[in-house]
Amino acid sequence: MTVWVAILLGIVQGIFMFLPVSSTAHLVLTQHWLIRQGEPLPPPESPEMILFDLVVHVGTLVSIVFVFRKSLVRLTGGIARESWQWAAARGSVGREMLSLRLALLVVLSVFATAVVGFTLKAGFEQAFAHPTLIAGTLSLTGVLLWWTDRLQRRPLGLRQLSPKIATIIGVAQGFALIPGLSRSGMTITFALFTGLKRRWAAEYSFFLAIPTILAATSVQSLDVLNGNGLGELNWTALAVGFVVSALVGIVSLKMVLFFLYRANLKVFSFYLWALALLVLFGFLDVEVLYSGK
Repeated sequence: MTVWVAILLGIVQGIFMFLPVSSTAHLVLTQHWLIRQGEPLPPPESPEMILFDLVVHVGTLVSIVFVFRKSLVRLTGGIARESWQWAAARGSVGREMLSLRLALLVVLSVFATAVVGFTLKAGFEQAFAHPTLIAGTLSLTGVLLWWTDRLQRRPLGLRQLSPKIATIIGVAQGFALIPGLSRSGMTITFALFTGLKRRWAAEYSFFLAIPTILAATSVQSLDVLNGNGLGELNWTALAVGFVVSALVGIVSLKMVLFFLYRANLKVFSFYLWALALLVLFGFLDVEVLYSGK
C-alpha cells in the first residue's frame, strides 16, 4: 500500500466514521475502486485489509478522545475514585456514584449488542442477497434521522440513564449489523427515543464505540501477526492511515455534533435516500458495498 492510498483511506474513514452512515461500507467501496484502478491492494476481506480498517477505526477513536477529552477525564477519574469508595464501603453502586454506574451501563450495552449480534448474525448476513431489503433499511435509517429532528426537547440526563435504557441502546447497536443500518445512527436515535438529551445521546453512543473497536482490533492484530504477517501492507501505511483518520475524524465528529445539537440530522437523510435508490435500481453492488460492515 502506497502512502497516498493510506491517506485516501484514512480520509474516507475519518469522514464517514461519525456520519450516520456505514464507514466500513465506504471503506470497502473505496478499496474495490482502488483495486480496479490497478492499486496492488489485498482484497478487502483479507486479514491484512481488515486489520487496516480496524487501525483507522482506532484512529477515529483518538478523535473521540480529543473532542470529548474533558468528559472522559471526568469519567475515568470518577470511576477510579468511586471504585475505591465502593471497595472500601463494600456497598452497592448507587445513583450518587455516577461515573461507576455509567461504566457498568456501558458494559451492559456492549453485552446486549453481543447477544443480538451472535444470535441473529446468520440472518443478518442473508440480507446481502436482497437489494430491496437493503434499500429499505437505508431508507429506514433516513426516516429515523428525520424523525429525531422532530422530537421535542428530551428531559433525561445522565443520572436518569437506567439499565433499561442502556439495554435498549445496546440492542439498537446490535441491529446495526443489518446492512443499511448505521451504528451511530441507530444508537443516537434510540437514545433520543428513550428520552436522553441530545448531548448525552451523542456522548454515550460514541463512548460505546471505544471498547468494541479496541477489542476487535486486538483480536484481528493477533490473527494477522500469528499468520502471514502484514502481506502487501506495511507499518508506514498503517501509521499514516491512523494519523490521517484521527485528524479528519476530529472535524467530522464536530460537524455531526453541530447538526445533532441543532436537530439537523435530516441533512443526512437525503444522502441515505439517494444511496437507497442507487442500490434499489442496481447502480451499486450491495455485496461489495456492505461486505465489510
